[in-house]
Amino acid sequence: MNIELNSVSMAYGEGDAKFWAIRDVTFSASSGDFVSIVGPSGSGKSTMLHLLGCLDRPTEGTIRVNGEPTTALTDAQMSLIRRDHLGFVFQQFYLNPSMTSLQNVVLPMALAGVAEGRSKAKAALDAVGLGDRLTSFPSQLSGGEQQRVAIARALANGPGLLLADEPTGSLDSSTGRKVLEMLVELNEQEELGIAIVTHDEAVAESAKTKAEMLDGRIQ
Repeated sequence: MNIELNSVSMAYGEGDAKFWAIRDVTFSASSGDFVSIVGPSGSGKSTMLHLLGCLDRPTEGTIRVNGEPTTALTDAQMSLIRRDHLGFVFQQFYLNPSMTSLQNVVLPMALAGVAEGRSKAKAALDAVGLGDRLTSFPSQLSGGEQQRVAIARALANGPGLLLADEPTGSLDSSTGRKVLEMLVELNEQEELGIAIVTHDEAVAESAKTKAEMLDGRIQ
């Protein structure tokens, strides 16, 4: 799995209110990579992650997925790329409080009509060390456990690339370290590609590659 941004720029607004969030960025992330994206607030980190995740279309430049440009793809085709090849983890866990760990992981696959969703969900929860918490509700889990459920949900359909936006930002340092150790293990043992936006220096330094952003450009 490989996603490339080629001379990509992204603007919001129009006329005098037009703001360039990123300018002329060339960047790639592939299966097996572990890339941290760092920089001050407003430097364009999250915008670049959204473009890597095919959540947005660039104002200028080209995005390629496995070598193929996304320019002519419909929104439905972009959705299939996200479903079949990408996993997303955010600072907030976004778990359904009325569902168990297993149900939270199964839900997006059920909505997408993925076969064997339940067995894949169990395997993903096992992979993040929560095989014994399948029937627990979010309120019965610690913050770190909830984040691991969110990671299991992102992993359940076997993505080639995991995109994470401040995944340890709402966790205490000890819990954040455990989540980071799990991500490093998944990268090393499963060849899972990871691109992670972070302000946490420990997270940034654990990555194989670090991309520093400032004023919408990679330094």
